[in-house]
Formats: sequence, C-alpha cells, structure tokens
Amino acid sequence: MIKSDPLFHAGHRERLKEKLLDNKLTSYEKLELLLTYAIPRRDVRPVARTLLKRFRSVYCVLNATIEDLETVPGVGRNTALLIHLVHELMMISYREQMEDGDVLVDPGIIKEYCRKMLIGKTVEEFHVLYLDTKFRLIQDEMHSRGTVDESAAYPREICRRAHLLNAYAVILAHNHPQSDNSFSEPDVALTQVIRDELAKINVAYIDHYLVASTGIVHTLSETMMLYKSSFSQE
Repeated sequence: MIKSDPLFHAGHRERLKEKLLDNKLTSYEKLELLLTYAIPRRDVRPVARTLLKRFRSVYCVLNATIEDLETVPGVGRNTALLIHLVHELMMISYREQMEDGDVLVDPGIIKEYCRKMLIGKTVEEFHVLYLDTKFRLIQDEMHSRGTVDESAAYPREICRRAHLLNAYAVILAHNHPQSDNSFSEPDVALTQVIRDELAKINVAYIDHYLVASTGIVHTLSETMMLYKSSFSQE
C-alpha cells in the first residue's frame, strides 16, 4: 500500500490555488479544489474522480442532493453540505437577478435558473414563476409534484395564485427526469389551456421551459417555431 505524503498534498493544494488565480484550472481541478475545503489532510483526487463518474459532470455534481452525494465513498456530511451550499448560492444569485430586473432582457438567466432548479430531480415537478409589470420575479412556486413521468397542472389554481399575487405575467417550467425528450403533445395542449385561462384575467403567458434529464432546457416557443406549429402566442 502506498503511503500518503502530506507534504505532497499540501503542495498540490497550493498549486491548485495558484492555477485558479492564473485562470488555468480545468473543471475537474476546480471540483478537486472545492473538496479540499471540506476534506483536510487527504488526497481528494479519487473522490473528485468518483463524483464525476457517478454524476457524469461537474454541473450534475453541484446539483445532486445531499442524500445522493453521501452515497459516494469519501463524501461525508460536511462535504455534501459544502457542495449543496454552492448550489444554493447559485440559485440565490439567479433569483436575485430575476427579482431585481426584467427577466426577459436576458432569457438565458431563466434557462439557467430552471436548469439548476430542476436538474437531478427524480420525479416531475411543475413550477410557475409569477412576474410583476416590469417582468421581475414576484414568486416561484412549485405548483405540483408528480411521478417519474407525469405531473399535474391546474389552470384555475394558477389563475387564482396569479390574482392573489397581483401578477402581470407567468412563466411555466417542468422537467422530464428520465427522458431527453422535448415537449409532448399533452404538454402543448395543457400549456394552451393555461394560456387561454390566464388571458381571461388579463395575465400574460410568457413561455414554458422544460428541463430534460440531460440538463438541456427546451422552451415551447422555440420548439413550436422549429416544428412550425400552429400554436401561437396571440
């Protein structure tokens, strides 16, 4: 058995920090450096490799649940909490941007927010983002939580919440936890019903975001444009 060399590990960690300052760290090395703050006096490279093998990417590692992280050999409670904390801080930063400014100015912010919110979920969730007259986020609510391949949505309940929150517009979002597929025909039909019900109370429907199991984010507007559907925003 090869003995661990604490002096080597100390030097290696310092080299990682220097590379970070020089903007030369790879994604893998950034994950490795993060782990050093939770796992002292130990070679964390095997842990980083195991995490990437299990979750496939740094992105999915950061979005994994505490419970799933703790199943990885070498990842204790403190390490899982640190990784989860990074994810939570990212969510806060995106939410603050959406609360402080017009979310439609940069649709990429909404995509990333939905991706981080829904990637890695084991069942379908249906979320509604309620916006004010300046298209700032008032509230993000999980409307329903379903099964691995289905979640319910209730148009009248969405309208009721929009009215109570004095929302001017809404954005819909849900996930496909076990599928890379884009919107299904029932997804499109349901969206149209929600849009029409919202129109009756003068609340605008903006778009519907779908997060696939791979982390790809589809929007219904782009999907309908691609397939030249008759589904319109009018």
